[in-house]
Amino acid sequence: MKVVLAIDSFKGCLTSFEANASAAEGVRSVCPDAQVVQVRVSDGGEGFIEAFSEAIGGERITVKVKDPLMRPLESEYLLSDKTAVIEIAKAAGLSLLSTEERNPLIATSYGVGLFVADAVKNGAKQIIVGLGGSATSDAGIGMLQALIDVFAPGGKWDDIKELSDIKFTIASDVRNELFGKNGAAHIFAPQKGATPQMVIELDEKAKKFAELSALHFGYDRSHSPGAGAAGGLGYAFLQYLNADCVSGIDLLLEKVGFKELTKDANLVITGEGSADKQTLMGKLPVGVLRNSSNAKVALIAGKILDKNELLGAGFSFAECINPEGISLEVAMQEDVAKNNIRLAVITILSRL
Repeated sequence: MKVVLAIDSFKGCLTSFEANASAAEGVRSVCPDAQVVQVRVSDGGEGFIEAFSEAIGGERITVKVKDPLMRPLESEYLLSDKTAVIEIAKAAGLSLLSTEERNPLIATSYGVGLFVADAVKNGAKQIIVGLGGSATSDAGIGMLQALIDVFAPGGKWDDIKELSDIKFTIASDVRNELFGKNGAAHIFAPQKGATPQMVIELDEKAKKFAELSALHFGYDRSHSPGAGAAGGLGYAFLQYLNADCVSGIDLLLEKVGFKELTKDANLVITGEGSADKQTLMGKLPVGVLRNSSNAKVALIAGKILDKNELLGAGFSFAECINPEGISLEVAMQEDVAKNNIRLAVITILSRL
């Protein structure tokens, strides 16, 4: 038997690596001789660098950047030959701020620009950017300012020459536009600490910035899919750096040769913290389903809703790892979650 594991992190509880390892224990307890392949995964957010490091190798480059409040921060990105992989949350992430510090009117993406500049100075010709977990809603203005400060101090965007031959790819499963009712501010800013009034102000600022940028360049990417990702950072990459926007999980699975890897698999197991019909709108598990070759695909999650829709989309199993009645506090304990993943996998294997 061959089983391929590609489980997303259970946010606040387990990393992708830990979830996969727990599932592997479950497989081996039932089938000691099974071939178990573990693929660390991320869709652009938490664990993006780690997943790409396993996929393409490379070196972790430590660099001094700024956090969303412009405080000094030592962080890292991945450099493999001439390809750099940047996880924006490592400079502009919500996890870098306390609850009291969250304010997207103030939070800046400046540190992301310092990542990009350092990668270019280190010879990167392709830059892959994971857009997930941001604390910002500045339409990427902070990032652009950092690039000006590094490459054209005291000048303006058009004075930068160093970025003309760099290929940018943004990895995001967010398809929202920059502004409007489905834009970055209205959809995502409240979870970053924005009040209703802040949302209106942020949306107006993004719209104005897009209008001025369109006048300057003669084209407008503010309505392109992914423009609203990471508080509008997606827009800045699309408009100013001519980036391609791709599904984060599709890009990663292509790099690891996932379709070939699963051709002779009996089972693929994927999962996330909570699964429902929203999962089918481009989240990581459906990306794994889409990239699996013929094998049955099992979905596990700490909470499962809309089970019939999940099964109807092609998952062979949709298994909640938690027993009925367990409290969230207990379910989120690391040892409990690991054991429940192991038991859920045993249950799935018994139904094959």
